[in-house]
Amino acid sequence: MASPVKLAFYARVALILLGLALILLFMYLGRTIFIPLFFAFLISILLHPLVVWLEKIHFPRVLASLVALLVFVVFIGGLIYFFSKQVAKFSKELPHLEQKFSQKFQSIQQGISDKYHIESDEQMNYIGKSANGFVNGIANSLATTFVGIAEFIILTIFFLVFTFFMLFHRRLLMQFLFSLFKDDERNKVRDITSQIRSVINSYVLGLLTEMVILIVLIFSTLSIMGIKFALLMSVMAAVLNIIPYLGIYTALVISMVITLANGTSGQALAIVIVFLVAHFVDANVILPRIVGGRVKMNPFITIIAVLVGHLLWGIPGMFLFIPLTAIIRIISEQVHGLEPLAIIIGEEKRTNGTDNK
Repeated sequence: MASPVKLAFYARVALILLGLALILLFMYLGRTIFIPLFFAFLISILLHPLVVWLEKIHFPRVLASLVALLVFVVFIGGLIYFFSKQVAKFSKELPHLEQKFSQKFQSIQQGISDKYHIESDEQMNYIGKSANGFVNGIANSLATTFVGIAEFIILTIFFLVFTFFMLFHRRLLMQFLFSLFKDDERNKVRDITSQIRSVINSYVLGLLTEMVILIVLIFSTLSIMGIKFALLMSVMAAVLNIIPYLGIYTALVISMVITLANGTSGQALAIVIVFLVAHFVDANVILPRIVGGRVKMNPFITIIAVLVGHLLWGIPGMFLFIPLTAIIRIISEQVHGLEPLAIIIGEEKRTNGTDNK
């Protein structure tokens, strides 16, 4: 029997980088399929206990899968209904907000005129030129926006279809997975799938728990301060916080604009303080204990996963690449030769001896 060929280190590194580049290219080109497919994978794992329970009380498998999917759709529909009610309530304040913005704009104009001796007509001419360019940019992007909406609808339909079939054909999918391995390796495969299911369930449920805590924390604080639209801001912050390290600051900027329009500068400053404190508590207390302890990924790799996810799959990738990286960590822990990958992705293990510096 011929001995295996041993490649030089640089050759192995080159092959690994080439393989990684091809995988990333494949994921980018196939994002229209992979995004709804992976979303469906996450949600089907989350709904799996409900489907099993429905089948135990003698629901047919197809009906159990449909009911579980309907429960999820109703939940998402409830969130959309809540946001629409809050936005409708906010829209009633638009005339007042327009007047407030006009007053602030005139105040800024007067300040520029007094300090830099630029008359209002010159300022308006400059703003008019900038606005024309801005409007042209918006007009050019309308087609892109329409395509984006159509793509979102298509992805949503694919997501619902994929989720149903993953729930309905889950036994077939498991049989296919086991058939790829030898009999003596199937216990390890079963262990890996069990760990992945546990991690994803814990991750999604942890995110929901984190959202509820943030909503209660931010809403109660803003309500005590008497800031309008406190519920809308708190829910928006909790939902956007799903996007690690970026979402909370996006919610902060939007909330500041809303508060400046219908409140005082002091209230806008209070918004900044409340959001920063909430983010600090979330990053150092809530996230490590409720979410991070389940996913077991270090912050460095988490940030890289978020950035790579955004590069390949856009906004959905910023959310999806965290559980995807966690799945890679679980597989790497069980596959010989991939242990270093699990080490770099996972959390640093403390040792009793003296740390090397």
